[in-house]
Amino acid sequence: MDEAPLGDAARVGPFFALRTGSGDPGAEGYARIGEAYRLTGTGGAGPLLRARVEAVAASLRTDEPRVAASLVFQGLAARVWSLALGPAALSGGVPHLRPDRLWWNPGRVAPDDLWWPGAPSVMGEPRGLAGPVGTAACVHLVPLHQAIERAYRVSGRLLWGNAASALVGSLRVLHDWCRAHGRTEAADRAVELARAQLDHPPLRDAGTLSTAPLGYRRRTCCLYYRVPGGGLCGDCVLREAPGRG
Repeated sequence: MDEAPLGDAARVGPFFALRTGSGDPGAEGYARIGEAYRLTGTGGAGPLLRARVEAVAASLRTDEPRVAASLVFQGLAARVWSLALGPAALSGGVPHLRPDRLWWNPGRVAPDDLWWPGAPSVMGEPRGLAGPVGTAACVHLVPLHQAIERAYRVSGRLLWGNAASALVGSLRVLHDWCRAHGRTEAADRAVELARAQLDHPPLRDAGTLSTAPLGYRRRTCCLYYRVPGGGLCGDCVLREAPGRG
């Protein structure tokens, strides 16, 4: 199988890279990432997702699980968008990272947080790459969205706003890297692929993308302002943080 799309994108940065190769992920503390998208019989978060939300809450010193859950979603969204968008823009292929075969260790940092033993297959589409990019990300984002919305009572609209914001964040990093390395066609392709995701559900109503300079204004807030010492993100719909009360 062709590993070139992943290898090329890995040069952009750790969020665009993925651990591959042989080994035993379970023996190293990894779990299949699809386990994070499953709820308990009572509708609560499963052990993997709950542990991640609790770890983020402790790191940010917030006593609001829904705030931590919102940021967990945004972080994972940035990761899967990067793994889809980078290879598509740079190499014309998108890795097919199925949740039942992709392993996650949330205690590790990118690129070693995600591991695909072996080499993933690569999706291509004669009619364009926008479809495979959306598929590669949404096989993770849709079930994660459903799990967090139900288990932590986070607004579904807010979560799709997080997904859109994460996509544009990945786009900015990739776009800047491409421009700095003379890959202008890849930079333009990245913008068009990201725009295609933002023009269709579930991200269509999440915000507005602008170019020259590249920017985004979302229509929701990720709740980061509720973290002690937190503030507003650059693309936030809010102009000033409301009081915590």
